[in-house]
Amino acid sequence: MDESARMAAVPPDGQPGAEGLMALVAKGDERAFERLYDQLAGPVYGLVRRIVRDPAQSEEVAQEVLVELWKTATRYSPAKGSVLNWAMTLAHRRAVDRVRSARASTERERKATFEAARGRPFDEVAESVATRLERSQVRRCLKVLTELQRESVLLAYYQGYTYREVADVLDTPQGTVKTRLRDGLIRLRDCLGVTA
Repeated sequence: MDESARMAAVPPDGQPGAEGLMALVAKGDERAFERLYDQLAGPVYGLVRRIVRDPAQSEEVAQEVLVELWKTATRYSPAKGSVLNWAMTLAHRRAVDRVRSARASTERERKATFEAARGRPFDEVAESVATRLERSQVRRCLKVLTELQRESVLLAYYQGYTYREVADVLDTPQGTVKTRLRDGLIRLRDCLGVTA
């Protein structure tokens, strides 16, 4: 190592900088990695947190980046940039990959849910039976209404008349028609067992 490289690796306080620590980490020095970890963990986590947003996932990604630094320390070249820049580049890539992976997973789940709902077989027989049972129950409950209530309900709900049109057809005041409809619908609701 020439004098200028040695000076960059060991600052005036005698403690090696990130580049010096990385050289030691490349040789398998665990204590050097602990010190490097202390220097880089905060900036790496901060960058990842801004991209990933979720605190737990950010911690996980930051941890993966620092483990990758340990495993690939021999590939670091001071000529290509500082250790911090290298770590931040790795952190950015990992964080973006995590976000893309999460989005892809969400999209796959959405598509799978859509396909499952779309592919669900329609049971025509069960639907037909349920519809017939409902019609039968409504017919039975219509018999519980008074003649005037039944007539108003049938005109309004089965023939699509408005209050005014029902009043005109029955030659009855609108207020009376509204009362008959309200009372009739309450009785129908009770008969059908519908809870409000």
